[in-house]
Amino acid sequence: MKLQNYLREKTAFIENTLNKLLAETGARPSILYEAMRYSVFAGGKRLRPVLVIAAAETVGGRQEDVITAACAIELIHTYSLIHDDLPAMDDDDYRRGRPTNHKVYGEAIAILAGDALLTKAFEILAGCPVPGDDGKVIQRVIKEIAVAAGPCGMVGGQTLDLLSEGKNVDAETLFCIHKNKTGALLRASVRTGAILTGAGEEELAALTTFAEEFGIIFQITDDILNVVGDSTKMGKPVGTDAQRAKATYPAVYGLEQAKRMAREGKDRALAALRSFDTKADPLRLLVNYLLEREK
Repeated sequence: MKLQNYLREKTAFIENTLNKLLAETGARPSILYEAMRYSVFAGGKRLRPVLVIAAAETVGGRQEDVITAACAIELIHTYSLIHDDLPAMDDDDYRRGRPTNHKVYGEAIAILAGDALLTKAFEILAGCPVPGDDGKVIQRVIKEIAVAAGPCGMVGGQTLDLLSEGKNVDAETLFCIHKNKTGALLRASVRTGAILTGAGEEELAALTTFAEEFGIIFQITDDILNVVGDSTKMGKPVGTDAQRAKATYPAVYGLEQAKRMAREGKDRALAALRSFDTKADPLRLLVNYLLEREK
């Protein structure tokens, strides 16, 4: 299996579904929907919805069974990026090679577009089809995602990240920041795909271990790219973490140790998938991709 072919197929399916879910249909105010779509369709990797689908397929599910939840998670991720780019947060002018949302629509509309995407995501989740029309399954998924996105997850991690700028943080604080800020939604993506597909507890535990390692590897490689990456390929400036004195893996451990930690994390992530057959190959390939990516 070639990862690029897999990603191309899944991304097309995700894009088509997102387009349907965010159809404007003449709703007012049109500027709000325009701002929402501007960031959603800005050319992201769709990594989180791909993880939902890949996890579902690993335990015998189909992409059609989880695509709605997968897209809802992508809306939550996009909302976080819009808010993360705001002047009060990371104050970024570019995202994925285009002006950030607030640079195009102004800060007020950008904030509201993020708010709208977050709440739209939970509207979508509430209507997700589930096996046997079991309401307890979707209730479990909604709680899983809400915890990952909220004060015990992404929002809490972002807060700690902001409070740590310019300070010498220890390894425990660094791990806590990124386990929540980045890792929580990645973990929820994998678990959502598995839960909606009826994974057994042992399968879910193995996939959870994989997802936790995946989240840390993603953050380490993201931090490394901010040091040595190509801004043209990344679609945003590099070196910004150092300028803001942010808590990153290269800053705490050094660049070479950070690279070594990413490789060791890859080994642990792959080990977590040993009990699965070739249906888990997309997850295996995605781990390798993290260490090779340039954006």
